[in-house]
Amino acid sequence: MKRFEMRKKPARGEGAAAAAFLAPSAAGLGLLLLLPLAETVRRSVTNAPGTAFLGLENYRSVLGNTAFQLAAKNTARFICVCLPLLLAASLALALLVRAVRPAGRAFKTSYLLPMAVPVASIALLWQALFHQNGLVNAALSGLGLAPVDFMGTGAAFWVLIGTYLWKNSGYDMILWLAGLDGIPESVYEAAAVDGAGRWITFWRVTLPELSATLFLTAVLSLLNTFKVFREAYLVAGSYPQSDSIYLLQHLFNNWFLKLDMGRLAAAAVLVALVLLSVILLWQRLLRREGEE
Repeated sequence: MKRFEMRKKPARGEGAAAAAFLAPSAAGLGLLLLLPLAETVRRSVTNAPGTAFLGLENYRSVLGNTAFQLAAKNTARFICVCLPLLLAASLALALLVRAVRPAGRAFKTSYLLPMAVPVASIALLWQALFHQNGLVNAALSGLGLAPVDFMGTGAAFWVLIGTYLWKNSGYDMILWLAGLDGIPESVYEAAAVDGAGRWITFWRVTLPELSATLFLTAVLSLLNTFKVFREAYLVAGSYPQSDSIYLLQHLFNNWFLKLDMGRLAAAAVLVALVLLSVILLWQRLLRREGEE
């Protein structure tokens, strides 16, 4: 005899109730995300007031703009340097916190403190430390070394990287800890039975099990790199003295102040497409590695 699966029919009105509960979220998503996105795409192919259709003229203007090229190059460089350093440093901190439990709680809290520090306070600290007459140059002079113009040379780029790592390492550490706590102890026990050492266990067990956490942490860290503009803007203004920290956010801010909405919208669409492509490519690569 064939067995037939009994499927529970949805109760009358269940679909209407679900739609009613989802309606506020759907309305908020459409109003606050999809509608502005559609308007940005529309403004990217029109003139500044949004009244005349220009086709791809704004995109050509953006790609040929030297300020955009400089800002895109600096932003890409910043991401390529910061992202691997942040992921590696935060994972090392997470492993260290797990190794010293339960004493690691205080250690974990200390690395979360930078998230509670206001951006304005960070900017003031940055100026006090790295100004031409700041504390760092005073220490260098005391050691008989020449002072460094941190704000006017390429050194500003590395100061910005240090600030980003200091502020975001604790946040990423929490994400890594959540992923580490999700790895079953039986997997480590099986590796120990097979005679695997700590290093082999880390590469063959821990890292593969953290693939989903790696993707989430990398995506959030990538998006957080665009928030570092606040520190750079408060310290160096709209036009930094050093070209090395002139980022896309500076360019967007300057075009917004000039009400150059056409080029601003076109640049925003280009950046969004690049970020979306990178995230989808990364997800595909991780999924392929997981299938192997």
